[in-house]
Amino acid sequence: MTVGQERAWERHWSQLGRDVVELPSGPLDISGWFGRTAPVIMEIGSGMGETTAKLASAVPDSNYVAVEVYQAGLAQLMMRATELGLANLRLLRGDAVVLLTEHVAPDSLAEVRLYFPDPWPKKRHHKRRIVQREFAALVASRLVPGGRFHMATDWEHYAEHMSAVCTAEPLLRNVHASWAPRPEWRPVTKFESRARTEGRVVRDLIFERRHPQ
Repeated sequence: MTVGQERAWERHWSQLGRDVVELPSGPLDISGWFGRTAPVIMEIGSGMGETTAKLASAVPDSNYVAVEVYQAGLAQLMMRATELGLANLRLLRGDAVVLLTEHVAPDSLAEVRLYFPDPWPKKRHHKRRIVQREFAALVASRLVPGGRFHMATDWEHYAEHMSAVCTAEPLLRNVHASWAPRPEWRPVTKFESRARTEGRVVRDLIFERRHPQ
């Protein structure tokens, strides 16, 4: 980490962050951690936090949880959050699947966001992609009825795979007939800028947890 990132980690991690592997068994008390009860938005793979801080800033009435494995990225995000004076952002370091499986209660998330996950473009690596049938079922089970699973990718095949997997999940329905319009509120990431430069189309997908019949 850079000197600034190390300083941010030392100053803010104990308050803003937790390691997934160190969480006590059972669901995480998110309301207690934030000191309030509010809709919970979880972003998986916040990277260096270039857009996450802005996304959290745009929804002050929601509790925003960013999940990331890389310490430097989380430290950078804390620097950005401090600059913006954010009070509604918390960070978790570790495996999002373990977090959702072991520490997130069913029917508890208002939204799950997954922007530009690793595409693993080689066919032999496709099984490493995070969006698979089991993952879609897991996310769906953690959403409140009406809650949304919002994804974005610049890899056409991966977008088609995401769409097929989520369409096949009984608890989810596509909010749009096909791809979702790009939301104006989602800042352009470096991955998106690179994709545009290289001629790749960015596709958004928004699926919603079905209401009980």
